[in-house]
Amino acid sequence: MDEFELIQRITPRSLSHREIEIGIGDDAAVYHTKNNYQEIVAVDTMVDGIHFLSSHSSPADIGYKALAVNISDIAAMGGRPKYYLVSIAVPSGWGATDIEAMYEEMNKLATLYEMDLIGGDTVSANGPLVLTVTAIGEIEKGRSCLRSHAEPGDVVFVTGELGSSAAGLSFILGQTSARDETQSQYFIERHKRPEPRVEAGLICSRYHHVALNDISDGLASELNEIAEASRVSIDIYKELIPVHSDLHILHTKWEEWVLFGGEDFELVGTISNDQWERFSQECSEHDVRVHQIGRVTKQGQAEVFYHDGQDRVLLEKKGYNHFKQDR
Repeated sequence: MDEFELIQRITPRSLSHREIEIGIGDDAAVYHTKNNYQEIVAVDTMVDGIHFLSSHSSPADIGYKALAVNISDIAAMGGRPKYYLVSIAVPSGWGATDIEAMYEEMNKLATLYEMDLIGGDTVSANGPLVLTVTAIGEIEKGRSCLRSHAEPGDVVFVTGELGSSAAGLSFILGQTSARDETQSQYFIERHKRPEPRVEAGLICSRYHHVALNDISDGLASELNEIAEASRVSIDIYKELIPVHSDLHILHTKWEEWVLFGGEDFELVGTISNDQWERFSQECSEHDVRVHQIGRVTKQGQAEVFYHDGQDRVLLEKKGYNHFKQDR
């Protein structure tokens, strides 16, 4: 394929944000920033064979997820996504039609959040497909939802349901069987096409001292990151964690999926007890599912405990780690 012809094909014909002065077409993009706002920048790289399997995912699926996980990072800060850049290393065997399908699906997702594609890079590669997306968002000054914001007495909450993405991956790899195709497709879709919780993040940013993380590496890992950054102890309860009604019948490892599976891209966070009722009501009014799963108990040593009805177990910071591979 011709690189310059491809750039022409993927260049947006219209833009959502007036702040852009120079988009695609020069050496770099130029845009104006707003007063009293801060910029949020997130980047993720996806590699075929590690983050996705091109043999099991369409180019559209790959493009969707590559952008979705970056939007999720912006949401986890309480921000609004605005721009994105895409860098792609294309191996032999991938044609222009495949690459265009990837960009088209990214564009569809970006349109939902009024995001503009403002640049990137395209190169050929001898190795696997490598796709890097950078997302840029904004948030009002002083409103960022940082991991260091958790305090004793806070409610611990999550959005959506957990464990479904790991179940979907198990179906893809042939490790789990379903009673029917509808059941398997639901979980596979949750793995391939997670929904970034932008609305939930925006609601969180309107409340004082909310801590947030998106669940990319697993609930246990994300909670430990909050505990470490805030130097607090956290207790969560098995019976309060939201899961799909079919999850527990799919596999004996369903609890591992919930705690360590990752890639649900839901949000987990903490909020003060006196704000919880108003916060949960506002979430309900915006059709955002939010569930209390525990408490921040005390300041001091960073620990996360899991109550399973009988025992109180220390949850290790275990999940997906590229350098340890201890999933």
